[in-house]
Amino acid sequence: MEAAAIGERIREIAGRAADEYGVELVHAEVAGTGRQTTVRIFIDKPGGVTHADCSNMSHHVSTVLDVEDFIHSAYTLEVSSPGLERGLYRRTDYERFAGSLAKLKTRDAINGQRNFRGRILRVEGEEVVFEDKVSGQIRIALAGIAKANLEIDVEQEFRLAAEREKSVANKGGAADN
Repeated sequence: MEAAAIGERIREIAGRAADEYGVELVHAEVAGTGRQTTVRIFIDKPGGVTHADCSNMSHHVSTVLDVEDFIHSAYTLEVSSPGLERGLYRRTDYERFAGSLAKLKTRDAINGQRNFRGRILRVEGEEVVFEDKVSGQIRIALAGIAKANLEIDVEQEFRLAAEREKSVANKGGAADN
């Protein structure tokens, strides 16, 4: 079985397992070859994934991979959260995270530039409308994106933390009255 077919089969298996365990399959990939082969599965759910979510997915996928035995070398299976700077892989990812900061790398240069940092504005047709910090507003074909990740908005995270802290303090103060 060739590498592309193996990757597709793993995505199918992981997708079914994700549905069964009530999590979202963010991405599945096979990296490396031979003894260095790693199967990575990224899952998510509202509120974040737990260790138990990752463990359940790992056991399920591992069992199916062992039974089907289509990876003809030793491999390491990793199941985890996509993290704060999660990858963007599908059109729905760009739609879901419209308004978020992101960094993108295109397959081909757009106006002499391949790396972009800024904000996802929206998806129109088969293009992402992106506000780049250097180039301003640009349109990037979904098929032309080689790699994309969310970026942490540190200032927003500090504001949200301060609001949570203030809310907790106000609730504590109200209880004392």
